[in-house]
Formats: sequence, structure tokens, C-alpha cells
Amino acid sequence: MINAFVLIQTEVGTVDQVAKALCETPGIESADEVTGPYDIICKVYAEDLIALGEKVTGAIQRIEGVTRTLTCPMTRHIDINDIG
Repeated sequence: MINAFVLIQTEVGTVDQVAKALCETPGIESADEVTGPYDIICKVYAEDLIALGEKVTGAIQRIEGVTRTLTCPMTRHIDINDIG
């Protein structure tokens, strides 16, 4: 299993509809609206790197209003409860 954060830029005025579509997409664990150069950050999971790429290019990038994505695969999860 591979997890990734996908940063998404949207067309002006489409953040709500893109976020709703993301929440209806299988494999999307969460979608959060943010400020800065990206409008939404979503957490995605897939079986492997190939499936992740297909989810980004085949599902996320095809949502109306999405203009750009940046995919950041997770290499390690650090639980803050485990830190000394």
C-alpha cells in the first residue's frame, strides 16, 4: 500500500465542487481546502506506485475545475505520539 498527498490547483470559483468530487472518488482518504499556491490537499492511497499514478491522472486530474496537481508519495509516517 502506498499513500500520497496530492496538492491541487483549481480554477477560480471551483474549489467546493472539486472538493466534493474528490470526496466521492475511491481511494481519497481526505480532502482539505488550504491557502497558498494550492487550493486543496488530499490524502490518497493506492496498491502501488502505478495505481497511484493512474488515480492521479485517471481520476483526480479529470475532475472539472482541476488545473494542476503535485503528487508527494509518503516515504514514512511519523506518529507524534511516538516521539520522546
